[in-house]
Amino acid sequence: MRPSSLSARSVLFAAVSWAALGGPALAQSATNAPRQDEPAQLGEIIVTGAPFGISRNATTIATTVIDEETLAVAPAASLGDLLNGTPGVRSTAFAPGASRPVIRGLSGPRVQVLTNGVGLIDASSVSPDHQVAADPAESNRIEIIRGPSTLIYGGTAIGGVVNILDGRISEALPEDGVDGHLSAQGSTVDHGSLFSARTEIALGSFVLHLDALKKDTDDYDIPSAAISRRLADAQGVDREDTGTQPNSFSELEAKGAGVSYIGDRGFVGVAYKETDSTYGVVAEDAVFIGLEQQRFDARAGYRFDSGPFRELRATYGQADYTHTEFEDVGEPGTIFASDGHEARLDLIQRERDGWNGAIGVQSLSRNFSAVGEEAYVPTTEIDEAGAYAVQRLDFDGYGFEGGLRYDRRSLRATPLGGSGEIDRDFDNWSASGAAFVRPSSGLFLGLSLAHNERAPSEVELFADGLHIATAAYERGDPGLDSEKVTTIEATAHLDRGDFRGDLHVYGSSYDGFIDLRDTGAVFAFDEDGEIEEFPIFAYQQTGADFRGFEAEMAYDVWSSGARVVTLEGAADYVEAETDLGPAARIPPWSVTARVKYASTPADLSLEVRHVGEQDDTAAFELPTDSYTLVNLFGAWRPFRSRNVSLFAEGRNLTDEEAREHASFLKDIAPQPGRNLRVGVTYRF
Repeated sequence: MRPSSLSARSVLFAAVSWAALGGPALAQSATNAPRQDEPAQLGEIIVTGAPFGISRNATTIATTVIDEETLAVAPAASLGDLLNGTPGVRSTAFAPGASRPVIRGLSGPRVQVLTNGVGLIDASSVSPDHQVAADPAESNRIEIIRGPSTLIYGGTAIGGVVNILDGRISEALPEDGVDGHLSAQGSTVDHGSLFSARTEIALGSFVLHLDALKKDTDDYDIPSAAISRRLADAQGVDREDTGTQPNSFSELEAKGAGVSYIGDRGFVGVAYKETDSTYGVVAEDAVFIGLEQQRFDARAGYRFDSGPFRELRATYGQADYTHTEFEDVGEPGTIFASDGHEARLDLIQRERDGWNGAIGVQSLSRNFSAVGEEAYVPTTEIDEAGAYAVQRLDFDGYGFEGGLRYDRRSLRATPLGGSGEIDRDFDNWSASGAAFVRPSSGLFLGLSLAHNERAPSEVELFADGLHIATAAYERGDPGLDSEKVTTIEATAHLDRGDFRGDLHVYGSSYDGFIDLRDTGAVFAFDEDGEIEEFPIFAYQQTGADFRGFEAEMAYDVWSSGARVVTLEGAADYVEAETDLGPAARIPPWSVTARVKYASTPADLSLEVRHVGEQDDTAAFELPTDSYTLVNLFGAWRPFRSRNVSLFAEGRNLTDEEAREHASFLKDIAPQPGRNLRVGVTYRF
């Protein structure tokens, strides 16, 4: 193993983007695949955020879907890096081994990452150097919900939800009795490789699922010195171009199996998965992390023949997670552990004259512990229980949505270096309402209002120690109250055949926004005879306003049979101010443009993505320069069956220095340089 309301600038920018761009650009970062959710799929059914299922072009919730075909040719990237560039989504970019999604400028505990609708039960929200215990290469579909209208998942999802659907528990028999794929790819920027395989086999009324993947990357190449020009100037040091990003390697192996029974009225199944990962910590030379998780899942659905309810669905997940930080001598340092289970029960109403709805309950029990020199969060027991109801009335030209949820969250911890247990209980209510109209064919307009409440996390309440990943001493506040936010959002979906578009404009006002701020004090300790100093940051509550938009469009400029040339584009913008000043690590605006050629045997795509400068920064962070990425993608299907796809991608062709402002490491770790990626996928 290797070591308030939108500003005039916001509205103007949204209007210009809506008028000028040519189509959706999904997940387009320095490590992303250019093929994402196609414009023609705007009508596909989503399940995240609406248990009864709803078309994407008929929902007031901002949603992105990445399907199986797209994932089959996606890069070997961790979750945050894969989704980075989807409108409204960026990455914590804590090197290839650990990256988590940032949605509308929010990250950590405010963004819930789920697998098949229940939590991962890992420690990825505790620290940015902690890996998400699910890899995109395991999934056959990823659904992203941007914003707080996520009542079926609770107040923790105050910023959004990413739901990874892995298909290990089949809900239907595969066509022709067997389904699956084999995939392999390699990349030059990190000498990386990915091999993955999955299959579903029908055995009478049973379905057997098997999957496995292996990823391996070396330290990745960078187009400039690792340290940014701004940080080098501030510290008075020279920039040394090393050619690679030190300690950025990653290795991952995962394997899973599932079996399900498919009956006339539903299904029932179980699944098991093991994940084993090792990756370098860019913030610390020669330090690496080993992650292990064993996970068991069960899921069932039963369809009623008659009555007010159409279906009953039950989901259960249990996991045992260990995250060990190894020092340069290869000895275990700090060990983080998280084990527990989560269950949910959803009762879905039968559709009656445009009336859909669902009610449900959810529970979670999790034990978190950290042992070692860098254990800055105490052992904590967390229990949650919640109940929700969502309803939708959809008439021919208009409709309404509404929902209500209650959550109770209990945390019990013994503070580090202290005595006596601290118990905190939080009772939270969340509600949302929306109205929508269809003034003409292919046009959907919606307006929603949501109020959400989130209980503080174990880190925000109880942290008290040096956090090397963020280079700060972090201090929680056991007296924090729940965070509350009220959000108004306007939605527009347009589908006029050759022209398609999607627009979301939002504003959020927070009461008791939990913010991590520099206290001005310094923590000093003796490290091998040398005194090292770190700033002391403390969690505190303040008011805050977030506002922004996301826009996507596509226009088919030419078509002949199966051949189509499409202009696509996207833009996003978020601005965030707190009573203490600008919020930290808020991504700058971005604009993406692409021209695509699609046909039966081949696809081509040329993309240009520009990310603006971010100089509206908190007092303790440096601005980030703008950058432009040029990317080229092509796929060829040599056989009439289209089962085999050969693909190649040139990413960051101009070898641009790009730094992700949402990352804690932006000034010591740029994004990868020029990369050539080639691969093959066989689907059967």
